[in-house]
Amino acid sequence: MNLEFFPVDNQAFITDHDMAFQELYANNAEKCRRFDICLNTMATRIATVFASMKELPYVRYRAKEPDAEISSNRELVPVKLASAVWDCLTKYKSTIPNFPQNETCDLLILDRSVDQISPVIHEWTYDAMCHDLLEMDGNKYVLEVPSKTGGPPENKEVLLDDTDPVWLEMRNLHIAEASERLHDKMTNFASKNKAAQFSQAARDGSELSTRDLQKMVQALPQYQEQVEKISLHVEIAGKINKIIRDMGLRDLGQLEQDLVFGDAGTKEVITFLRTKQDAPSENKLRLLMIYACVHPDKFEGDKASKLMQLAKLSSDDMKAVENMRLIAGSPNAKKKSSGSFSLKFDGQKTKVAARKDKTNNEEETWALSRFYPMLEELIENLNKGELSKNEYQCLNEPSPSAKEDSERGHKRNGSRSGTTGPHSMRSRRTATWARPHHSDDGYGSDSILKDAANDLRKMGQRIFIFIIGGATRSELRVCQKLTTKLRREIVLGSTSIDDPPQYITKLKMLSEEVPDTRQNFNPFFSY
Repeated sequence: MNLEFFPVDNQAFITDHDMAFQELYANNAEKCRRFDICLNTMATRIATVFASMKELPYVRYRAKEPDAEISSNRELVPVKLASAVWDCLTKYKSTIPNFPQNETCDLLILDRSVDQISPVIHEWTYDAMCHDLLEMDGNKYVLEVPSKTGGPPENKEVLLDDTDPVWLEMRNLHIAEASERLHDKMTNFASKNKAAQFSQAARDGSELSTRDLQKMVQALPQYQEQVEKISLHVEIAGKINKIIRDMGLRDLGQLEQDLVFGDAGTKEVITFLRTKQDAPSENKLRLLMIYACVHPDKFEGDKASKLMQLAKLSSDDMKAVENMRLIAGSPNAKKKSSGSFSLKFDGQKTKVAARKDKTNNEEETWALSRFYPMLEELIENLNKGELSKNEYQCLNEPSPSAKEDSERGHKRNGSRSGTTGPHSMRSRRTATWARPHHSDDGYGSDSILKDAANDLRKMGQRIFIFIIGGATRSELRVCQKLTTKLRREIVLGSTSIDDPPQYITKLKMLSEEVPDTRQNFNPFFSY
């Protein structure tokens, strides 16, 4: 057996199906052989994650309402994938030595119908802003550095990943807080680091003793490395803040979140489009996509085209909004009598607000930090055993006694180590992602995972989430946050990790037909 998944983060992996959106949800997708090939390969790669970790999950999936008509295979993608994953795991039980015979964790399979706002809204964390506003290739960022030979500036490629302690500390912070911390970090470094003090003294014209020079030389290599790491993020944060100012993103971000929480509506959207004619087309499109999710009735008939004309968007941009219905499901499946399409996120009637405001329950210190992905509520409900059984069905539903044991295992947060409950078969050594990280400036990382590192052994069962059609940076952040809060390691998997421009491009492609490969199909072709 080959391990066929691709780690993206210490708590995330992808199956590397960048075209899964088109191959599973495009207009003619179900008629093409690629549909089955994509699903089966995806299932195999997901199953190898559990094989490598010696985990056997309860397999849950996003299901359609029991009394709703199924008009296409698109609406059955989650259950088809769940069944294929379970088939693979069943084989592993009898073929892999020491593979668990009883369930040890939870797996929830979703598609993008659960939340179409998260992929397009402007997220204000440092990580999300980096990938949304900067020209990054995955985790690679290219910056200009002075030439060592005195020539023109040279390009230097750096990785923003788990090997960078400053990145680990800043990635999930609000961009304003990250900027403040970076400024404080540089100031503290300059005031406490000997080499930095010597350099400052030299610039001030103070005379350095031979002993001082010797100490400076000895400290200089480490000093340069530390300064480079901090300076890199100071530069990145500065560039992001400039883009925010130049593009007027604060006003747009406020309107986006007001729409989501029901504090703004049609009037505010029209006012923005009329007064911000010079706003980038992509930003106006993302605003209208959020508006369509919260107010689908406003896109009936010719209302959508009028909004697009007001926003001065192209017919190609219009495809992104129109194709959202392919993800949400057909009107018949949602039992709608009108020609509108529903982009709601749960089984309840679509409300003016698409999120419950949690600011009364949780402290929020930064503006534009109210938004959270729907995944946060789903994981919390799964942890409490409160997921709707109609909407999220389980292929291998636990027996009542096993369920009670499982719930006791979930509640080990703050309990004595003697508490019983199902345990994972994995090694209980501290996982790589949870080991403490220390910045090179002498200050420990403030990663949200730091506390979990100290007592991972006391955590409950893992929760695995798999999202068909691409996950977002905000959803990854939620998994990291809830790992600490719920005392359970949350692992996010997806076909890909998409930033807003990538997601919109893929959404537009759903209008295009998938090439039929039946005639040219090669059984030995490796997908």
